[in-house]
Amino acid sequence: MIVKNLGRVDYAETVDAMRAFSEQRGPEAEDELWLCEHPPTYTQGLAGKADHVLAPAGIPVVQTNRGGQVTYHGPGQVVAYPLVNLQRLGIYVREFVFRLETAVIQTLDSYGVTGHRVAGAPGIYVRLDDPFAHAALTGPAPADDPFRGLGKVAALGIKVTRHCTYHGVALNVAMDLQPFSGINPCGYAGLRTVDLVTLGVFADWPEVAQRFGERLQAQLER
Repeated sequence: MIVKNLGRVDYAETVDAMRAFSEQRGPEAEDELWLCEHPPTYTQGLAGKADHVLAPAGIPVVQTNRGGQVTYHGPGQVVAYPLVNLQRLGIYVREFVFRLETAVIQTLDSYGVTGHRVAGAPGIYVRLDDPFAHAALTGPAPADDPFRGLGKVAALGIKVTRHCTYHGVALNVAMDLQPFSGINPCGYAGLRTVDLVTLGVFADWPEVAQRFGERLQAQLER
């Protein structure tokens, strides 16, 4: 897997480049992993509803072809785009998503933070009262508030074309979190979004990007 650290790059231009790479790659083309961050941008997935964008306050809203609903990208967030041939790797989409989430959980664990999956809600969550607790989430989530006591630290949305993936996963490191209040993150009203700094972990973007990239490589290389 070829790893590329792109730095801060325009969102729409990066999506165009990923799409072109994925549509033109041959069966023997090496998989790639692009690590980057974006200027402030709201992105709307294929399932996105306009009314989940509450108050964009001048931040551009970009329609895109990934799965999922609306999310926010901005400085201080590590965005990882795995461009992977699933057929060659021998896995299906569900397993691919599981491995992306596992890489997030492993990266968080390297800082002592425990990440959790929530059934039916892709991404990784943390306990707000004690993000360092190791106990698993137990029991069904309350029907009226499935994210009670949780904050979302990583969002996920992918696209697959000809068995090849693009788009990916975003891990919040040290962001201005205010723009998340301008949307219903991932379509969930009131869902709180957090970053590592909020959780008491002070690590810089390059360090987190490297750790996250290494764990994604381990999960996705043949």
